[in-house]
Amino acid sequence: MTAAISDPIDQRDGVPCQTKVLTGDRPTGALHLGHYFGTLANRVALQRRGHDLHIVIADYQVIADRDRPGDLSRIVFDLVLDYLACGLDPMTTTVFPHSAVPALNQLMLPFLSLVGMGELSRNPTIKDEIKLAGQRSVSGLMLTYPVHQAADVLFCKADLVPVGRDQLPHLEVTRSIARRFNERYGALFPLPEGLLSDTPVLAGFDGRKMAKSLGNGIALTDDNQQVASTVRAARTDTERVITFEPERRPHVANLLRIAAVCSERSPSEVAAEIGSGGAATLKQRVIDSVIDFLGPIRERRAGFTDTDARRLLRRGVELANEQAEATLREVREAMSMAYKL
Repeated sequence: MTAAISDPIDQRDGVPCQTKVLTGDRPTGALHLGHYFGTLANRVALQRRGHDLHIVIADYQVIADRDRPGDLSRIVFDLVLDYLACGLDPMTTTVFPHSAVPALNQLMLPFLSLVGMGELSRNPTIKDEIKLAGQRSVSGLMLTYPVHQAADVLFCKADLVPVGRDQLPHLEVTRSIARRFNERYGALFPLPEGLLSDTPVLAGFDGRKMAKSLGNGIALTDDNQQVASTVRAARTDTERVITFEPERRPHVANLLRIAAVCSERSPSEVAAEIGSGGAATLKQRVIDSVIDFLGPIRERRAGFTDTDARRLLRRGVELANEQAEATLREVREAMSMAYKL
């Protein structure tokens, strides 16, 4: 049920095809380097290969695990500006907030009837999200998070969903819902496959998973001073010679990965060049690599305004509503709920 971005997804049975792709982000803060190398770069690559790309900004999911979501309008606009700066084409990519497509929530109701409470409560990704949020209790919205995602994926009948490995349990819920609906009411939905990035997961500078909520990464909008301050505070070890040994030296290995992906080198090459330069030289190499990488992105972002973000969102919301309403009509017909009144 998974493929990699390097796989020949442009063909099926040897026949060229256009694949429908659904991906998305929760608008909880600024996008960081982990997002770029984990998902954003793949989105741009898929778009350039001619695939039909949909990006859902999952704004309702923000309130699943936090009481104060912040200024969502501002955060959403900033996400869209980041998308544009990273190379997404506003004329070929459909970007929309979940809350602006009411039919998505209508699709959730029949989908909820196809999953059990046990399946949802055992989902390891949900358990990790709850632990990360530090909540004492679990909201119904949080527990049904995977069903929200299923509606996001299936409304446009996506074939591929770019995900990290930690999101694969969510995708399996989506596949189960699609399979059970097809068995119960007739074939309507494809079984989407996961599309995994070839890029290793970048950890945060404190050793934990890089996350917006933890503030342990470098945002795509960080200036040079912020980049330098964050990297200099990163954990390393006491050994003078720099080597790429992920199991034995995880903090050093993560810094090497970051320098490597930003400079299109391998971590081992970067380590060999630094040699006995120690942690200070390693950190300066990371700082220089990240600043060089982010420079063009920041420059492109400065050329876009909120007007550009609004234009992209208006187009995306219109297209997403058309597709969601069409799918909802098909679902109601399959379930004998298309009443002739």
